[in-house]
Amino acid sequence: MWIPQDNPSVYKALVALQRAASAGVDPVIAELIVIRASQLNGCAYCLHMHTSDALAKDIDPHTLMLIAAWREAGPTFTPAERAALALTESVTRIGENGVPDDVFDSVRAHFDAAEMGQLVASIVMINAWNRIALAGGYPAGLDERRAASSVRASADAPG
Repeated sequence: MWIPQDNPSVYKALVALQRAASAGVDPVIAELIVIRASQLNGCAYCLHMHTSDALAKDIDPHTLMLIAAWREAGPTFTPAERAALALTESVTRIGENGVPDDVFDSVRAHFDAAEMGQLVASIVMINAWNRIALAGGYPAGLDERRAASSVRASADAPG
């Protein structure tokens, strides 16, 4: 199952929803969210893609190495980043305990209602992408964004 090819209308809708969900989210927090959710879900495909994105955005590699242990990482993460990571874990594992009030209180201390909605939407989207990649057996190292560009470039090339 390769969603971009096999279900292009679904893929386009997901990409549009992804863009809307991530609009206005701080780029560092956005990368922390997608990496942490992908770690929790065990999605090597998304981890590879998003750690590569984070490195391209000059996010400190040492910060990336500590995402899985963010609670113990001291001042590596700002209070807002820590709140976003806690929210990511709660929403990703929502069936276990929901989102505890203390997590929402922490998020409210750093983000307004609209920003909270964007964070939740971003977390929901990476969880959707993780499930698509895992169900489809997408291999780590493949990036459909670049694959689609390569296919379009090949199709457009004179030959």
